[in-house]
Amino acid sequence: MSQLPNRIASPPWWQLINWIADPLGFQNRYSQMYGDIFTMQLDGMGTYVVIGNPKMIQEIFNQDTRQFDVGRGNAIAEPLVGRNSLMLMDGDRHHRERKLLMPPFHGERLHTYAKQICLITEQVASQWQIGQSFVARTAMQTISLEVILQIVFGLSKGERYQQLKPLLTTWLDTTDSPLRSSILFLRFLQKDWGTWTPWGQMKQRQHQVHHLLQAEIDERRQKGSEGRTDVLSLMMAARDENGQAMSDEELRDELLTILFAGHETTATTLAWAFYQIHRNPNVCEKLLQELDGLEALSNPMDIAQLPYLTAVCQETLRMYPVIPVIFPRITKSPMKIGGYEFDAETVLMPSIYLVHYREDLYPNAQQFKPERFLEHQYTPSEYLPFGGGSRRCLGYALAQLEMKLVLATVLSQYQLALAERRPIKPQRRGFTLAPHWRCAVSGDWKTIEIIAVARLLRTLVLRGGAAPRQGISPPNLPSI
Repeated sequence: MSQLPNRIASPPWWQLINWIADPLGFQNRYSQMYGDIFTMQLDGMGTYVVIGNPKMIQEIFNQDTRQFDVGRGNAIAEPLVGRNSLMLMDGDRHHRERKLLMPPFHGERLHTYAKQICLITEQVASQWQIGQSFVARTAMQTISLEVILQIVFGLSKGERYQQLKPLLTTWLDTTDSPLRSSILFLRFLQKDWGTWTPWGQMKQRQHQVHHLLQAEIDERRQKGSEGRTDVLSLMMAARDENGQAMSDEELRDELLTILFAGHETTATTLAWAFYQIHRNPNVCEKLLQELDGLEALSNPMDIAQLPYLTAVCQETLRMYPVIPVIFPRITKSPMKIGGYEFDAETVLMPSIYLVHYREDLYPNAQQFKPERFLEHQYTPSEYLPFGGGSRRCLGYALAQLEMKLVLATVLSQYQLALAERRPIKPQRRGFTLAPHWRCAVSGDWKTIEIIAVARLLRTLVLRGGAAPRQGISPPNLPSI
């Protein structure tokens, strides 16, 4: 039996607490101690070999996919996304499901969605008041949720839309801090003792979401989806090689997977992008000059090709990977990776965060420098914000398109400035990382309420109206 490399000596329960509370600090501490590879043991969850070496990660990506199980390594997500999620599948079933889900997220379909994304952004931004601060991440959540509802679920009005919109928000907010996120990692907290417990509240909201999605699926099956371009309708029309359609359970669970993978992540990344753009006046100025250089912003797909805008999005995704590690790979037989011998059933966990902050790849990695993506082409194992190999995020093209169009639409119409000067750090929010909330606790023997004191990311203040950007010089922004 081979020895796992660089085992962390602290007790598994202590490792789990630190992994939940501060996964980035955890990885920083042990990578400084052990280098590119170390083994952590999380109490009740298992043992994981964390890898921050791009060459080793590329070896993993190059392996025959049949040499790994990935779906069962994501079992922790089943209570949220359901057992029929693509995330939890392996082998032939994963291949079938991925092939069915691929068409709506690529090619000509993106052209269909592009103008809709711009329109949603304009509608949300039109509600901002000049001179009044707003929370960047909250605003981006509003946009991102509308994109999910309209483009993915195909809902933009009606009673079902009105019910789903606040329900999805409150459901996702159930794990909006490291403490509240612990229910996803500590199995003893996953007991449904009614709505007075966090798990009970989450399961009740999940049941309500399931009911509404099933009602929408039933209605589509009765009335048909001809002429509709939303992702749900395309999923319902898809057939595999045997002519089989996706079941209601598969449709419902995949919709929730897209919600968790595409809503929270995109909103968070956009918030970080606005933060860094307005924290770095030179970046803001270059970006505005590029946007002003377009004769018109009427063709969204032209906007999506802008090189500096693309580089800004890439650098944001590098500095702030929403999920710090990619899906764990479980070896199905003994194998050798990077000179290390691993037995069958070893869980390998490549780290996006450790790779993205390597000084040999990204000099001055703590600095926001979009130019690095204009000067250098990174390999799939050196830059991997959407994962890699056969498990690369299915919606990565739509996510990048949404980022670019939201940024371009807002920046071309409004002048923004940071309202506060204090720096912001990431913190755990469920399985993801989001801008940090500073919280004060108050309460009595019955309840404890968490009150947001410093809201997510950086509050932004509108400094100008919805006038065209052409000819307007960038605002004089404070540095932090």
